[in-house]
Amino acid sequence: MANRPKGFGMTAELNRKKEAKFDPDLANDAFEWLRLVLIDGGHDDMADVLKHVSSSGDVAPPLKNGKILCTVINCIKPGTVRKINDSKMAFKEMENISKFLTGCEELGCDKGDLFQTVDLYESQNPNQVINGIVALGRKSQTIGYDGPCLGPQESTENKREFSEEQLKAGKNVIGLQMGSNKGASQAGQNFGKTRAIID
Repeated sequence: MANRPKGFGMTAELNRKKEAKFDPDLANDAFEWLRLVLIDGGHDDMADVLKHVSSSGDVAPPLKNGKILCTVINCIKPGTVRKINDSKMAFKEMENISKFLTGCEELGCDKGDLFQTVDLYESQNPNQVINGIVALGRKSQTIGYDGPCLGPQESTENKREFSEEQLKAGKNVIGLQMGSNKGASQAGQNFGKTRAIID
């Protein structure tokens, strides 16, 4: 882990902005969803680790080793993470987080909604960690997981099919975006002084 100054300058200003954006209610909803998924999957011992979140500093410690996240994604879709590392070595814990993120992408989560490994492991961006968990909660509803829900359900495609007759009829209609040749015109309007040779 790199030693970064945290008490002054631009780094401190950015940290204050991140802390101001932190939503403890959303974080508690995400943690509660993780707890319910673990309990539903028969992992009550892991669910007890997830406590109430009151600040952004409470997000990383229980999730830092990646075991809970990997277990949750395996509860949603068994076999997504084949081997969860039990080692306390930093690179093994970061590998667990990386496996979780890869599993989220395989389930269909947008990469932009997820976080990076260092965001969680070094507690650099707890807001994005919570957003990643919420993204997984939304996606789990669309892939057939019938356990607890988190967040609004993702929208589904509403593909429409038109017959040739309907398409031909639509070509004759002038859309409102195209404007109209009826109504006011600029004929007869003079603005300002007219151009004259002699003033």
